[in-house]
Amino acid sequence: MATYGQTCARPMCIPPSYADLGKAARDIFNKGFGFGLVKLDVKTKSCSGVEFSTSGSSNTDTGKVTGTLETKYKWCEYGLTFTEKWNTDNTLGTEIAIEDQICQGLKLTFDTTFSPNTGKKSGKIKSSYKRECINLGCDVDFDFAGPAIHGSAVFGYEGWLAGYQMTFDSAKSKLTRNNFAVGYRTGDFQLHTNVNDGTEFGGSIYQKVCEDLDTSVNLAWTSGTNCTRFGIAAKYQLDPTASISMSGLGFARVALARVAHRSMV
Repeated sequence: MATYGQTCARPMCIPPSYADLGKAARDIFNKGFGFGLVKLDVKTKSCSGVEFSTSGSSNTDTGKVTGTLETKYKWCEYGLTFTEKWNTDNTLGTEIAIEDQICQGLKLTFDTTFSPNTGKKSGKIKSSYKRECINLGCDVDFDFAGPAIHGSAVFGYEGWLAGYQMTFDSAKSKLTRNNFAVGYRTGDFQLHTNVNDGTEFGGSIYQKVCEDLDTSVNLAWTSGTNCTRFGIAAKYQLDPTASISMSGLGFARVALARVAHRSMV
């Protein structure tokens, strides 16, 4: 997590991507509440540098079991990363990324998926550029009807953040997403406000009260309705492997999470 100082001359003063704005507050509400779900994640790395990760989950209510397998190899000398993915829906994915080679801060990614059962194919070219005070992104989804272009930009200065996100559907020749966000971020405090398509308004506050306690407040409203959504959440780290999460107002949730770390090389 980047920490903002007094000026943007510091090398770590790189704002987050638009998708990560307000992420710290969202994580307090969303992570750790796995009711009715059993999940297992395993990661390991071979001597040759190939990373393997697998994830499986079982829904105790429906009995449905899902899983994913991912292999990743980094060719650091040329800034290349090769990733292969497979899931229990029998979808295969390949991703090739190159970073900091054409210019510092630029990452280009070619992502494809293929489903042998249905014959469905998809392709996406993703690009991102991160430097001091700026974080830009542009993705192109290829479709037979016409490509969709996703763009985003976030600017940061002395802790203040301003971002814009859009999606242009070439098949319909119109903007299908038009979002704005403004926020403020320091080491232990984050404020985030956003407007989505001119109809959805939201805001969140994240505060790290102490080393073991994180708190979050979330507020949302949709124009044309009189319904305002408001919530408070907190996460307390009991020890390095266990934490307790709570959220409420309108409903209440309490969850205890324990994580075991194992290293296999």
